[in-house]
Amino acid sequence: MEKALAGVKVLDLTQFEAGTSCTEMLAWLGADVIKVESPKMGEQGRWLLSETPGADSYYFMLLNANKRAITLNLKSDEGREIFLELIRKVDMLAENYSLGTLESLGLGYDLLRKINPRLIYLTIKGFGTSGPYSTYKSFDMIAQASGGAMALTGFPGSPPLKPGPTIGDTGTGIHAACGVLAAYIQRERTGQGQKVEVAMQEAVLNFVRVPMMGTYLTNKPVPRTGNRLGGAGPADIFKCAPGGDNDYCYILCTTREMWESLCKAIGRPELVDDERFKDPRSRGQNADALAEAITAWTGQRTKHEVMKILGEAGVPCGAVLDSVELLNNPHLRERGMVTTVNHPVRGEFTMPGCPVRLEHSPVEVKTAPLHGQHNAEVYGEYLGLAQADLERLKEQGVI
Repeated sequence: MEKALAGVKVLDLTQFEAGTSCTEMLAWLGADVIKVESPKMGEQGRWLLSETPGADSYYFMLLNANKRAITLNLKSDEGREIFLELIRKVDMLAENYSLGTLESLGLGYDLLRKINPRLIYLTIKGFGTSGPYSTYKSFDMIAQASGGAMALTGFPGSPPLKPGPTIGDTGTGIHAACGVLAAYIQRERTGQGQKVEVAMQEAVLNFVRVPMMGTYLTNKPVPRTGNRLGGAGPADIFKCAPGGDNDYCYILCTTREMWESLCKAIGRPELVDDERFKDPRSRGQNADALAEAITAWTGQRTKHEVMKILGEAGVPCGAVLDSVELLNNPHLRERGMVTTVNHPVRGEFTMPGCPVRLEHSPVEVKTAPLHGQHNAEVYGEYLGLAQADLERLKEQGVI
């Protein structure tokens, strides 16, 4: 079947995670994403935290699946000319360099849109390209702090806590993918490309819009509540057997039907009419007593048993799955969300795949490319360069 984004051509100048997660999503959905890297070392993420000399890092492999890779020295005159020729032939360019980097190379958006008026130009910055913070550098943790996620995370009385998922990075990348696809649809109507900008701080702020409801009610900062939800119950994690670090499950009941099903499933039907637990607010106010009653049951069963029993009873419940369990999870394996690819250096590599499913465009996960792996292929297809041309460019340090 033809891929949803078949025929869409993307030049990928992104590095680390916020940008690469966007272009990886586009590649999963069928776009021809061409990763452009310097001839010497390549994108910094290739070597970040790599424990094996000469082997791409797992970090890079997780963020660059399904892409093709070329090398190009954008600081050389001929490298810039080749880049501009590529710009004429692609639909999108994605970058997340520091503010002003491409402009300093003479490759800013004002020039690129003249060369290709249909170009969709994605720029990802920590704090955007305008405003008092625009020149500040950012990483995931900086975005999580300045976007509001850390202030909401943790237990009452504890310092703010960094959420584990990289919502500042990958969360920004998913927002960016939405933006460039919207721009692409608009271009198909108007014929005109445009600049798409996503700031990491603002993407995180979008994730915390619902918790911010408390501020409208109290005019105060939303407090940290740990694993519990105010005004609801049960809404917490509960210890399970055999009692290891991740032997927990999360249970959340939002309706009376769920609450009654929970009481029946754990063999405590009398709790339904207990005055302490008569409604969600009462259960929230008596969360400690409620946790004691539920833990007496969950503590005798594994988290997988708890999830199965309660799930089949219609009670929302999720086992706290660690990273090893996720990579071996039979449900995720059966659905293809966790898959194994063969890397030319690393060998078999198990990784999460694409979470978006399209009925008529199945996703095939391919391993991340080696440094400059597709030079001959891409330069031949896009620019008609022959092997002799490539050898000369390599000798001159252009590719």
